[in-house]
Amino acid sequence: MAEKQRILIVDDDYNIAELISLYLTKECFETKIVGDGEEALRVFPEFQPNLILLDLMLPGIDGYQVCRELRSTSQVPIIMLSAKGEIFDKVLGLELGADDYMIKPFDSKELVARVKAVLRRYQLPVQMPASSVTEQHGNFVEYPDLIVNLTNYSVIYNGHSIELPPKELELLYFLASSPNQVFTREQLLDHIWGYEYIGDTRTVDVHIKRLREKIKGNDKWALTTVWGIGYKFEVKR
Repeated sequence: MAEKQRILIVDDDYNIAELISLYLTKECFETKIVGDGEEALRVFPEFQPNLILLDLMLPGIDGYQVCRELRSTSQVPIIMLSAKGEIFDKVLGLELGADDYMIKPFDSKELVARVKAVLRRYQLPVQMPASSVTEQHGNFVEYPDLIVNLTNYSVIYNGHSIELPPKELELLYFLASSPNQVFTREQLLDHIWGYEYIGDTRTVDVHIKRLREKIKGNDKWALTTVWGIGYKFEVKR
């Protein structure tokens, strides 16, 4: 029998946490509930969750700081939960490394669907057309000073391994697999997120910005903005 996937629920509202746990348990997940940020950071190494549901408004260390601390050592998928629905809060959460953001109150069935979708994206490679790029071999693409490997979720840039959250890596791989092809933000949301993302297309902008901070490009290729349309992985002739 396959080992159950583990979900760490971090929420100081025990009733909400219990309800979330009930729905996830029915879907054969193993859950653990903690009520504050410090406890979440303490139990994380021993519980080793496959995904974290992280409330933002926590006593002591808030969810933003917990996310920041976790991202310094781990790429575990994180779905933020918050009563704050402003675009600023969503963008900040994504910039800190969250994989998704849900606004309270939310439908429990949708939450379960989001959990499954994030886990699928984290564990399975993005499927690309077999002839999408000549530089593609199996599940990796290679350019001068850049190798993006979707099989083991690794990136080698300028000879050094760099850590990228799963969706940043998938976005880079998707663009690099179709060099010089322009994709709209909506197309990228559809291909990478795989469902109708509740938010806006600034999600893509945030991830592109973070990729550019880590991968500068060179005289052979670059992550390029096509103004008024979207983005492309430009290979320079």
